[in-house]
Amino acid sequence: MASSAAGMGNLETPGILDKERTIAGPGFNRWLVPPAALAIHLCIGMAYGFSVFWLPLSKALGIKESIKCGPEIGFFQELFISTCDWKISTLQWMYTLFFVLLGSSAAIWGGWLERVGPRKAGVVSACCWCGGMVISAIGVQQHQFWMMLLGSGVIGGIGLGLGYISPVSTLIKWFPDRRGMATGMAIMGFGGGALIGSPLAAELMKYFATPTDVGVMQTLLIMAACYFAFMIFGAMSYRVPPSGWKPAGWTMPAGDAANTMITQRHVHVKKVWGIPQFWLVWMVLCMNVSAGIGVIGMASPMLQEIFGGNLIGVTKKFIELDKAQLTAIAGVAAGFTALISLFNIGGRFFWASISDKLGRKMTYVIFFILGGIMYASIPSSAAAGNLLLFVGAVCIILSMYGGGFATIPAYLADLFGTQMVGAIHGRLLTAWATAGVLGPVVIGYMREYQLGIGIPREQVYNQTMYILVGMLVIGLICNLLVTPIADKHFMTDAELAEEKRLAHDKAMASEVGAGTGDTAVSSPAFLVFAWAVVGIPLAWGIYRTFVTASKLF
Repeated sequence: MASSAAGMGNLETPGILDKERTIAGPGFNRWLVPPAALAIHLCIGMAYGFSVFWLPLSKALGIKESIKCGPEIGFFQELFISTCDWKISTLQWMYTLFFVLLGSSAAIWGGWLERVGPRKAGVVSACCWCGGMVISAIGVQQHQFWMMLLGSGVIGGIGLGLGYISPVSTLIKWFPDRRGMATGMAIMGFGGGALIGSPLAAELMKYFATPTDVGVMQTLLIMAACYFAFMIFGAMSYRVPPSGWKPAGWTMPAGDAANTMITQRHVHVKKVWGIPQFWLVWMVLCMNVSAGIGVIGMASPMLQEIFGGNLIGVTKKFIELDKAQLTAIAGVAAGFTALISLFNIGGRFFWASISDKLGRKMTYVIFFILGGIMYASIPSSAAAGNLLLFVGAVCIILSMYGGGFATIPAYLADLFGTQMVGAIHGRLLTAWATAGVLGPVVIGYMREYQLGIGIPREQVYNQTMYILVGMLVIGLICNLLVTPIADKHFMTDAELAEEKRLAHDKAMASEVGAGTGDTAVSSPAFLVFAWAVVGIPLAWGIYRTFVTASKLF
C-alpha cells in the first residue's frame, strides 16, 4: 500500500517542463527573464532574414546561372519539380507562410501556452523552428520545394508563433512597473534576429559553397543546431513569478492620465472576440503594421527608383543607368535597408519604454499623427531630391513600425489584465497576418498599376504614400475610440480562481518543490553570463549592420 501511494506521488510530481517547476524561488533576479526571452526571439527573428537564401536557392541547380523552368511549369509543378531552379517569387511564399502561421498558431495555441507555461512552449517552439529548418535542408538537398514549405513555412511558422508569444505574459507579470520596457526588450530581439542571422548565413554559405553546391543545405543544418542550443537555453531559463508577486515597495499607480486605462482585473481569452475594444486594438495594430510593412518590402527599390544616379553622384534617372552604375546604387540601397533595420529594432525598445510614461493610447496617437506626417512628406522630399529628409522620414516610420509591435502587449495587459494576456496577444496577432498580405499588396499593385499607365518610376510611390496615410488615419480613429473594458467582460473571483488552478498558478515555489537553487542562479556572475550569451551576438549583428549602413553615406 505504501509503495502504491509512493507510486501515485511520483506520478503527480511535475516534470521539468511543467509550469509548476518554473515558479521562481526566493532570491530570483527578475532581470534574468529578459535574456531568456531574447535567446528565443533572436533565433526566430531569422524569419525576417530568410531572403538571404532566395538568390542562392534560385541557382541551386545551375550554380552560376539559374536553370529556368519552361512556361508550362506553374507554381504547383514547382513544388515537386527537380530539374529546374525555383523562381525568387516562388521562394517568397515561404516568407508569407511564416507570418500567416505565426499569427494563426499564436491565436490557436495561446490559451494552451498560458496553462503550460513559457518553458514548455519555448521547448516546443525550438523543436518546430529548428526541426523545420532541418526539413528545409533536406528539401534543398532533394530539390523539393514542398518540403521547404512544410518545414520552415508550416512547422517553422508554428514555432514562430509559440516562440513569439511565449515570454509576453511572463515578462508583464515580472515587470508590472515597466510593462512596455520589458516586452520591448524581448520583441526587440525578434527584430534583431535577422541582423545576426543574415550575415551569419551569408558567411556560412560562402564557406560551404563549391563549384557544384551553393551551400544552403549545410548552412541551414548548422544554424538549426546553433538556434536549438540557444532556444533551449532560453526556455530552460524561464521562471514565472509566484501568484500575486509584486516588486518590493511597488504599488499600482492611480489617478494620473497615463494610467486611467490600466485595469487590475482580468478578461478570459474566450470572451475577447466579442469585446469591441479588442477589435479596435486589432485595427490599430493592423493599420500600423500594414503601412510599415509596405515600406519595408519596397524600401530598396523605392530608394533606387526615386533617386537613381544621384545616389552615386551621377545626374541620371534609374532607367538611364548602365549595369555597373546599377550595381553601385544597389550597394547604397543595401546600406539604406540596413539603416532602417536598426531603427526598426531601436524603436521597439525606445517607444515601448516611452509608453510606460505616456500611456499606450497616447503613444499610438504619436505613431499615427507623426507617422502620417512622415508618409505625407516623402513625395515632397523625393521631388526635391532631398535624400536626407527622405531617409530620415523612412527611419522614423520604421522606428514606429517596430514600436507598435513592442507596445501592443502592454496595451493589452492594461486593458484586459495580465492573467491571459499571452493568449489574447496570440489572437491579436491575426492582425499581423492580415497586414502581412494587405500592406505589400497595396504598395506592390499600386506601383505596377502606375508604371502601367506611364507614370515615371521616380513618381510611382506618391499616391501609395497618401493611401498609407489614409490607413494611419483609420488607425488613429480606432485608437481614439478605445475605452476601458466594461465590468461585465471581466472574470468573477470564482472564475479567476478556477483559471489560476488550471494554469497551475502557485503562491510559492515551495508548494511544488520548484525554485531550488534560484538564489545561486541569480548571482551577479550568472546574470552577466546570461546577458553576455544574447548581448554578444546582438552586438556583432548591430556592428555588421552599421558597416553595411555606412555605404549609404
